[in-house]
Amino acid sequence: MITAALQLQTMESSVNQIPLQDIQAQAPRSRFLSNVVFKVRDNLVFRSKIWAELNGAMGDLGTYIPIVLALTLSVDLNLGTTLIFTGIYNILTGAIYGVPMPVQPMKSIAAVAISNSAEFGVPEIMAAGICTGGILLLLGVTGLMQLVYKLIPLPVVRGIQLSQGLSFAMTAVKYIRKVQDFSKSKSGGDRQWLGVDGLVLAIVCACFVIVVNGAGEEGSERDGDDINLDGRERPMRKGPRQIVASLPSAFMVFLLGVILAFIRRPGVVKGFKFGPSSIEVVKISKHAWKQGFIKGTIPQLPLSVLNSVIAVCKLSSDLFPGKDFSASSVSVSVGMMNIVGCWFGAMPCCHGAGGLAGQYKFGGRSGGCVALLGAAKMLLGLVLGSSLVMVLKQFPVGVLGVLLLFAGIELALASRDMNTKEESFVMLVCAAVSLVGSSASLGFVCGMIAHVLLHLRNWRKEQPCPAV
Repeated sequence: MITAALQLQTMESSVNQIPLQDIQAQAPRSRFLSNVVFKVRDNLVFRSKIWAELNGAMGDLGTYIPIVLALTLSVDLNLGTTLIFTGIYNILTGAIYGVPMPVQPMKSIAAVAISNSAEFGVPEIMAAGICTGGILLLLGVTGLMQLVYKLIPLPVVRGIQLSQGLSFAMTAVKYIRKVQDFSKSKSGGDRQWLGVDGLVLAIVCACFVIVVNGAGEEGSERDGDDINLDGRERPMRKGPRQIVASLPSAFMVFLLGVILAFIRRPGVVKGFKFGPSSIEVVKISKHAWKQGFIKGTIPQLPLSVLNSVIAVCKLSSDLFPGKDFSASSVSVSVGMMNIVGCWFGAMPCCHGAGGLAGQYKFGGRSGGCVALLGAAKMLLGLVLGSSLVMVLKQFPVGVLGVLLLFAGIELALASRDMNTKEESFVMLVCAAVSLVGSSASLGFVCGMIAHVLLHLRNWRKEQPCPAV
């Protein structure tokens, strides 16, 4: 007791000796740290049931797995390093934004690498990712990205989302109907009806998802009905319909695909090499920098600005009212991911409206959703490394097509809020040109021209006629 009292007295005397200005300087610092910790904790808290959040984490895999697998097989991308870094990105973006912000491959860069693997290898891919990330970081830091976001009209954004969603859906149907060779990015003959990767399996999985999730509205209503405003679950009796609607459909479909992958090749376990892949700094020559910028960065940059930043910000404000993120913040996030990870051979990444729509479709409502996915990626990258590619090669492609199909449809549905014929016209012009020309930037230009011409036409009509 005496010793404790002496210690307390000593502590009080030492506190009294601290200058007042030092105490005042430390207070804002501790308040700032506590606010950051509270914000991160709040962003990672599940907004719906854990099964719904886990189910939502599967909504982005229909895009992620095929591109990562194709790059690993065609240009020898380091799968283990990519899993570790993208897992870290998932956890950080979940903690920062508090919504299921996806981490997706940069599709234009991946397409160039897959179609021309002999001349566009890992150094060129990483150079393209670093250059794209640097430009996006500059646009975000200077505030130019926020200015672009404010100037682009909503119908043009909806046109980009519609075209991207329909593109995902058409690719998904191709995965389901045709045999795929991801290493060459080509489709083969028609898929067989029966088998562990047959057409019947994909149709059954698609029907199962429709029965469980419906058109998407039922899931959001279910989550809202089960949870009170204070975050506690409301006790209620569940009937057969509620039980079916609560099933984690995407997670069950993905788990079925994993089981079938081991059934197709049981000996795949013998090829596992436990432990992470070696992480090394990629050596990039002057020629690789040049080729990466010309063939990779130039076609990727418009897509990243429009779909990874502008469309993501607009879609997040639609799906999560009150969660309005600045375009500058998202642009900086994409830039930092690639400036850091690409030096070590991680696949160039971005955020994507399709991934956000897919994760929302299957129940993702919080940053904890993508944090779960990130933790799983990191675990697989650290434990199995690049040997995981043997399992991915056996994964039923038709099942991936089902996940990608519903992600694409959910993204396309975001364009249903066009209220006037003129808005719908601009949106459809943008979407049609984007799909036919296979270029989001070309569709964007045509959509902007149509929007300006319609406004000029209406402005002329509103001008009063001169008196005779």
